[in-house]
Amino acid sequence: MELKLADKKSELLEILRIQKENQSSNLSIDSANTNGFVTVTHSYEMIEKMNSRAKQVIAKMDDQVIGYALVMLKEFEDLIPVLIPMFETFKKIEYNGQKLDQLNYYVMGQICVQDHFKRKGIFKKLYEKHKEEYSKLYDYCVTEVSSSNLPSMLAHEKLGFKTIYTFTDQTDTWNILLWDWN
Repeated sequence: MELKLADKKSELLEILRIQKENQSSNLSIDSANTNGFVTVTHSYEMIEKMNSRAKQVIAKMDDQVIGYALVMLKEFEDLIPVLIPMFETFKKIEYNGQKLDQLNYYVMGQICVQDHFKRKGIFKKLYEKHKEEYSKLYDYCVTEVSSSNLPSMLAHEKLGFKTIYTFTDQTDTWNILLWDWN
């Protein structure tokens, strides 16, 4: 398996394929509860724009993308309408006595591994690659996970993410998780 930063159109398209396969709306309740799911849908234009500013982390096997972990910089807070409440919340909450929005962080925009590669440590390896590539530039990695996505919550906590805030919007109850690299 190879961990790398996406640098080809074909890799970005494969991210979108895996994303579609794992959309909560495309999964049975049992599969979503067992394997987790993704909520946000990106267009190719969105993912290309994000990748132009910070390369997306991918896992490949036999030249095929089998997992990804997206990098979403603060500057893209208006790119995906469903994520605007998350970014607005960042402006209101604090971590270690400072407004989260004032800290040096980026958002891990979504992480997903193809079903038959799950539970093989790829989730952890994708995040280790994030840390290797982006801890030189940022102090924190922040993400948001649905309270109903227990597999993802447990995996993030096991890695070292801490829940720093929970809120409910029109779509779900969300946990804002922070990985402190200091």
